[in-house]
Amino acid sequence: MRKITLLIGLCIGFYSLAFAQLSTEKKDYLVTITTELGEIQLVLFDVTPKHKENFLKLTQRGFYNGTTFHRIIKDFMIQGGDTLSKDDNTQNDGTGTLGYTIPAEFVDSLTHNRGMLAAARMGDGVNPTKASSSCQFYIVQAKNGTHFLDKQYTVFGKVIKGMSVVDAIALLPKDARDRPLKDIKMQVNAKLIKKKKIAKIASLEK
Repeated sequence: MRKITLLIGLCIGFYSLAFAQLSTEKKDYLVTITTELGEIQLVLFDVTPKHKENFLKLTQRGFYNGTTFHRIIKDFMIQGGDTLSKDDNTQNDGTGTLGYTIPAEFVDSLTHNRGMLAAARMGDGVNPTKASSSCQFYIVQAKNGTHFLDKQYTVFGKVIKGMSVVDAIALLPKDARDRPLKDIKMQVNAKLIKKKKIAKIASLEK
């Protein structure tokens, strides 16, 4: 009798786990970057799991809140997420790190098309493995992409809504270091929602 009870319990546990996994697979995280110029909504790729996990971890901790887009280049990209962009010293923006890197996750099908999200990194001279920054990222703004960066920087997500906001940020007045003259601060959140809803958001942007 004990064996039968145990077997039933195991079966129930197995099917509960399977159902939970099935339910999770039907959902994904929608990332929203909110700025004074509007919202940018993104999805992160499962085929770059280390980058996805790291970005979500930092987002859920509230790390990105108060960071800025500290480097903008029209017809190229906008870059942000540096921990040092939270302080009052504008000279150190772009040099911050959280003390670790993320191994490169290059995927043949993920190239630097317009709207792609990629990880910034240190140069090859000190970073021959092309490991990614722990926190800094950029969004490709160029109409035709920036494909000279393919297989050089890890692409791990894409904008599904709000490219007009990316364009607006890229066009802001800036200094000689490509830093906006006015701080463009962000609030970032990630919400687990149905993939069908994410697909609908993406379809409305086209």
